Amino acid sequence: MNAADSVGSRGTSALRVEPEHLANRFKDAILPQVLATPVMILIMENAALNAIRPFLDAGESAVGTAVDVKHFAATPVGHEVRATVKVVNVEGKRVDFKVSASDGNEEIGSGTHQRIVIDLRSFNERLAKKSRERSA
Repeated sequence: MNAADSVGSRGTSALRVEPEHLANRFKDAILPQVLATPVMILIMENAALNAIRPFLDAGESAVGTAVDVKHFAATPVGHEVRATVKVVNVEGKRVDFKVSASDGNEEIGSGTHQRIVIDLRSFNERLAKKSRERSA
């Protein structure tokens, strides 16, 4: 990856909120029927990957390593949540993003996110080794 070229690039990702995305469905039934924070973060992470995808070499991807976001507005079923990101810094394999999400009515979250560029072959080899060690 020529990561330095990605500084300033932007990415987006969107998701229509469905019942399975609600906090009360997969966390605690007494929670309100609103978009769960982990789902908002998922949309942000997908937008970040979309921002750098054109800069990745064959056999590369990027995994999330840090998330620091605030979720400050509730979103009910039926709304489309759109995350937008901007690459703000690159140091070696680390890529830093400014992230935000809105639901068509208002901004619902914002913060920062970090990803590390990985070589998929070596990553998968390490993962397979870890799996073998656990089952031994």
